[in-house]
Amino acid sequence: MNMIDDTGGKEASATRSAYLTLRNMILAGALPAGQKLKIEQLRNMLDTGASPVREALSLLTSDMLVERIDQRGFRAAAANKANFDEILALRCTLEDLALRQSIANAKSAWEEHLVIAHHNMKKATGKDTAVFEEAHKRFHMALLANSGSPMLERFCAQLYDLNIRYRNLAAHSKTYPHRDIAAEHDAILEAAVNRDADHACSNLLRHYRLTGEYLTRGMQI
Repeated sequence: MNMIDDTGGKEASATRSAYLTLRNMILAGALPAGQKLKIEQLRNMLDTGASPVREALSLLTSDMLVERIDQRGFRAAAANKANFDEILALRCTLEDLALRQSIANAKSAWEEHLVIAHHNMKKATGKDTAVFEEAHKRFHMALLANSGSPMLERFCAQLYDLNIRYRNLAAHSKTYPHRDIAAEHDAILEAAVNRDADHACSNLLRHYRLTGEYLTRGMQI
């Protein structure tokens, strides 16, 4: 019995490790959009078995970061303007709803959590990209965390992740203009803690749409 449990635990751990590594590579663009993902190549790259890789790719299809191209084949999800426009439109619609609900339900505990998340994000600015990305996501999710709708928050988190690839593309474009991102975040926070839903949502959506405009102008997708 212990041997079965140990084997199952090791396999689950290998799947989790493969999932996280492949997910990060897709989001960062190390596995380019549309690239065919061959089990054997990935197995060798990750130094793991074929089964964990296959399971990881199946999980990533649920995240919409990988597409199944036939009964056995996979590829990194496509990146194109139509897809980005849809992600942006959905983010704006759903996060507007979630943020308004968070502010309507506002209590001091949520405000304190939000201020701490913002502070930690500012501290992470200029540090390792992965450290900042984690803090950045925590701030944006903290804005929505008081919505009282777990399913809505889950959809927003998934859309956030789908957007990361496109934001990475924009950030590396030579045509990507300088912006005072910190000031944009400050404005969102200030309106939220003041419980001004209209200004908080307006600032948040402007923040997203500015990135969208820069991306669609400067990137060939």
